[in-house]
Amino acid sequence: MANQAPSPAANPQNKVPLPDTLVIIFFVALAAMLLTYLVPVGSFETQEIHYLADGVEKQRSVVDPSSFRYSLDEAGEHLKQPVALFEGGGGIGFFNFAFEGLTSGSKWGTAIGVIMFMLVIGGAFGIVMETGTIDNGIMRLIDKTQGNERLFIPVLFILFSLGGAVFGMGEEAIAFAIIICPLMIRLGFDGITTVMVTYVATQVGFASSWMNPFSVAIAQGIAGIPVLSGAGVRGLMWAGFTLMGVIFTMRYGARIQANPQSSLCYESDRYFREHHETNKLQSRFNLGDILVLLAILLTVIWVIWGVVANAWFIPEIASQFFAMGIVVGMIAVIFRLNGMTLNRMATSFKQGAGTMLEPALLVGCASGILLLLGGGKPDEPSVLNTLLNSAGSLIGQLPAVASAWFMLLFQSVFNFFVTSGSGQAALTMPLMAPLADIVGVSRQVAVLAFQLGDGFTNVLVPTSASLMATLGVCRVDWGVWLKFIWRFILVLFLVSSLVVVGAHYLGFA
Repeated sequence: MANQAPSPAANPQNKVPLPDTLVIIFFVALAAMLLTYLVPVGSFETQEIHYLADGVEKQRSVVDPSSFRYSLDEAGEHLKQPVALFEGGGGIGFFNFAFEGLTSGSKWGTAIGVIMFMLVIGGAFGIVMETGTIDNGIMRLIDKTQGNERLFIPVLFILFSLGGAVFGMGEEAIAFAIIICPLMIRLGFDGITTVMVTYVATQVGFASSWMNPFSVAIAQGIAGIPVLSGAGVRGLMWAGFTLMGVIFTMRYGARIQANPQSSLCYESDRYFREHHETNKLQSRFNLGDILVLLAILLTVIWVIWGVVANAWFIPEIASQFFAMGIVVGMIAVIFRLNGMTLNRMATSFKQGAGTMLEPALLVGCASGILLLLGGGKPDEPSVLNTLLNSAGSLIGQLPAVASAWFMLLFQSVFNFFVTSGSGQAALTMPLMAPLADIVGVSRQVAVLAFQLGDGFTNVLVPTSASLMATLGVCRVDWGVWLKFIWRFILVLFLVSSLVVVGAHYLGFA
């Protein structure tokens, strides 16, 4: 079935082609530039707050909600800072946005840190894949699970959802997707299924978590309510949303297994099918393969421990996977797996990193959109700060239940610009918490609206570096992904709306 030619109905030539992801990002950037000609800039003052998390006092710099001021020109009028087509001296012009986006951030986050993370783990797993161990291991696994392939979906989805809920798993899903995607396709699923059981599952857990240290804990600390309070209600919420994700993915997976050509990414999955064909003549599985798999397993356990116990982030995780690649390569050289040599190790690393160049470009260009709007710093004049203040003023004039729902809607939209959970909490929660008091919404409900709005739209917005990287690994174009995921996002938003409104009426505090 996998080698059968696509039917005329499934032939992409008979359909209107979807715009490339880079085309979509370009026009979104153009819209952001035009917005700077219409919206004046403003800024907030910041303040340090202290809160308890896990019995430890922590502090964070957040906006002062009463300090917003428009920037004024010499005539005392609201100042606009329109973005020009070009800007010298390291400034942000429209045609600068790609380069500036690619070089923005630090090694601790978007964009340059995420891009380097992708290149390093891409290279490391390039060595792993070149050994042939994963291909042969997958074939053995398939042979032993005949008739039970669909169980992979709920097991993987629940595990990744737990990762998102417990320690904010997100970027880590990229590395797992590299291994899991070939497995899912050979089980009769597709690249979209892989994205669902890895990255989407982490964000379902992230959004509905009872203890996420990067969203729930920080948001509650900023809102001035006990950190990790309401965990019982959120635990039930996590179980419900995770079950929704499992059912949605299993139904989709069953349809793809029945008719692989109905997949929106059937053509892009050809890479994995053809790669399988070139390797399937091998049937070895020896001590070298066992040691390779053991090295991968120990690295994963080590990384999870580091993230949970020592708050490792992008630099530390990348370093561990780089070390894993070297160890796996040396094992392959010693046991002559696929005729591995030191030179072939180097070539495999470069080829693996090369597969990450396309998603890396998308990550950088998407990050440039935020720069066009003035960046995400609250104490520097920007269009984004003005939009944030205007949204807060609008919500403060609404009835209580409408305010609760609009908080959810606002957080969902604002996540397009600031996809970092902790960053969005620092920007929005100092505004939403006092607004909740004014309109009669509990601060617990305001935090609930924040975490649901912040988390779920991470599986949709092209400005999410982790999403774009996972899509790139699975060779799924963002336009194709949008065509698939909008139904699931709509269901998530409708259920989230019911949860927020219900929590308000039931007095969740």
